[in-house]
Amino acid sequence: MDETLTVAVRVKPGAARVRVGGRFDGPHGPALVIAVHAPAVDGRATEAARRALAEALGVRPATVSLRTGAASRDKLFLVERPAAELPAVLRRLRDGSTG
Repeated sequence: MDETLTVAVRVKPGAARVRVGGRFDGPHGPALVIAVHAPAVDGRATEAARRALAEALGVRPATVSLRTGAASRDKLFLVERPAAELPAVLRRLRDGSTG
């Protein structure tokens, strides 16, 4: 098993409610859409997206880190030591039912 899982994300800052689900075909390929309350100021939306991604995947926030995209809505996050089922969970969030 790989030591990290790379997750492409499209962040929608300033949303009315936090939501993880849906697909956006961005520059990093099929991306998971994460809507957050936080504005795109001083990294606040990135941090909110990092925490929302960790919660949606059922991992500790400390295991999720930003790889690239600090100043962009299109980001790549790394999940350290992902469980075997995480790729399937990610696909379901991105391509299937949303919550």
